[in-house]
Amino acid sequence: MIEVPDVSDPDVFESGFPHEIFRQLRREAPVYWHEGDYQGGRGYWIISRYETIKTISRQPMLFSSASGTSIEDRGDSFVSMIGMDPPDHRRYRALVSGGFTPRQISDQEPHHREIVKSILDSVVDRGQCDFVVDVSAELPLRVIAELLGVPQSACHDIFDWSNRMIGSQDPEYVVSEREAGNAAQEMFVFANGLAEDRLKNRRDDLMSTILHGEVDGSRLDTLEFDSFFLLLAVAGNETTRNLISHGLLLLLEHPEDLVRLREDPSLLPAAIEEMLRFKSPVYYMRRTATEDTELGDQRIRKGDKLMLYYPSANRDEDAFDRPDAFDIDRKNNHHLAFGVGEHFCVGTHLARLETRVMFEGILERMHDMELAGPIATLRSNLIDGIKHIPLKFTAASS
Repeated sequence: MIEVPDVSDPDVFESGFPHEIFRQLRREAPVYWHEGDYQGGRGYWIISRYETIKTISRQPMLFSSASGTSIEDRGDSFVSMIGMDPPDHRRYRALVSGGFTPRQISDQEPHHREIVKSILDSVVDRGQCDFVVDVSAELPLRVIAELLGVPQSACHDIFDWSNRMIGSQDPEYVVSEREAGNAAQEMFVFANGLAEDRLKNRRDDLMSTILHGEVDGSRLDTLEFDSFFLLLAVAGNETTRNLISHGLLLLLEHPEDLVRLREDPSLLPAAIEEMLRFKSPVYYMRRTATEDTELGDQRIRKGDKLMLYYPSANRDEDAFDRPDAFDIDRKNNHHLAFGVGEHFCVGTHLARLETRVMFEGILERMHDMELAGPIATLRSNLIDGIKHIPLKFTAASS
């Protein structure tokens, strides 16, 4: 008999993702019904295997996102691309996808290098820093701010709003659901002020593209625009911040890999894919069955919630050799950290570029790195987040 905790409880993830539990689920109950009167509902399915998650993700009309993508039924008043099914999702995604093509992202690399240099210039001579706050959070914040046309002076407002929304379960941020909602409203007020300007004075930024674009012959209304802005601002910085933070910790835990990457930065792209597989920044996304169906030997009823756990899929023994080994030489690394199917992350190329350029700078300029104190992790049932990494190092010349 498997004893599976209620994964809606953030404390289940206090020590990181519970891989041992999910290893047993993959082996004995890959489509597992967690009984309980959850928020007045009937419980939920926990999906742990790689191929099953791919199957569900590639059938968006049968396994819908429109009823919500989190375990909670939040009753959000705003809409979001991640909470849409075809054909709506594809029409709204088309508004922004042109700004995230491989070519568009590649053209930004020189500028991203300038941002990384500026970030490292501000910390290397100190010989110590809070790596999350001072380094890993800064690049995605500045980049997404530029994409959205947000003044650099407002970058840390986005940082604060993101922390309060994503970190509403964490005692450091000490926010209630109401206060998390207030953070979203503050962001909306700010975004609407920028929107008013862009509607009058179109610029070469993603915000102007969204505001002047059309879906089904109409421009976005205020609610739709606010939801776009929130999604891009929060998802565009939170996940990459945690990828870079986890990546650094993995390299500190595997010093031989750190040496190899410093000697040969061309190994970084494969190493970053392994960081994504080994420490996926997002724990899960939810889908809801739109009709009665079957998965494996289980009968799924219309309205059932299905929780797709990506870190489990990325350690699936049937999908990866030696799944619990961190291997920067891993070939054909087909992980699901960016999702799969209809909702595959639109910012994939940007996240990869930001992470590579940041680590190239770190490896060149920060030597003899070691932890200077305990790290602080985010209390969350959704995000594998890190809040603080006290780091000391020896500065190298630029």
